[in-house]
Amino acid sequence: MNTAEQPGLTCRDLSIAVPGRLLVDNLNLDIAACETLAVLGPNGVGKSLTLHTLAGLAPAPPGTVLFGGRALADWPRAELARHIALLPQYVEDVFPATVMDTVMIGRHPHIPRFHWESASDRRIAADALAAVDLAALAHRDIATLSGGERRRLAIAQVLTQAPGIYLLDEPTNHLDPQHQLDALGLFSRRAAAGAAVVTSLHDVNLAARFADRCLLLYGDGRWEIGRSAEVLTERRLSELYATSMESVAWRDSQLFVAAGPECGAAQDPAAGSGHAAGQHR
Repeated sequence: MNTAEQPGLTCRDLSIAVPGRLLVDNLNLDIAACETLAVLGPNGVGKSLTLHTLAGLAPAPPGTVLFGGRALADWPRAELARHIALLPQYVEDVFPATVMDTVMIGRHPHIPRFHWESASDRRIAADALAAVDLAALAHRDIATLSGGERRRLAIAQVLTQAPGIYLLDEPTNHLDPQHQLDALGLFSRRAAAGAAVVTSLHDVNLAARFADRCLLLYGDGRWEIGRSAEVLTERRLSELYATSMESVAWRDSQLFVAAGPECGAAQDPAAGSGHAAGQHR
């Protein structure tokens, strides 16, 4: 699949709510090929719901989420799965299976009905396992995997799916620091090859390192999007996480650290006034 030729995913005036609370108000977003977009915000602000809505797994008003200019509901699910992959935050294994059986699930949208997987499908799956350092465990029962190994297998499954758009809900869950970098590096290379990557993260520094743009969700309807270097500031992050965030120089970049529970900085004029580095609500 040539991901550079895949249609784009957009949302227009998308609002996301839970009972009694509006989380995201009139989000406008264009997800572009060859970029990584990080979704940041504290717990409960709608990061997972936003990704599930973009994947068509959570309800959205007609016309608010479009893929290739068509509403998601107008796409057959199997066809849509060839273009968009969702890595959920949690994966539940109901039936016993091997690592290879599980990673091959990613090829199902590409295999015609009543056909078996081809040698090409098996090669793609094996390459994905090798990319996440699980090739030696291909015949292991998934019930014997550690939490980090199971997360890497989930990553390998969406790599095997080979879509044009990756929607990743906290892909670094359960991963040690090296595997966090390895996983995000894998998706960065997919973006460089033409894919679009949207990932929710809790680590601001990983977002600063890997994301071209960041979407900040405040949980009260407000949102802000822009280039990572412009959006990720001490003032914005202090407001976003309701704790004082400070930046320190490291090599040729900035690292952000939580300095304490108090949010000592005043609201960023660009963050709270309806104007931002990119767009703001």
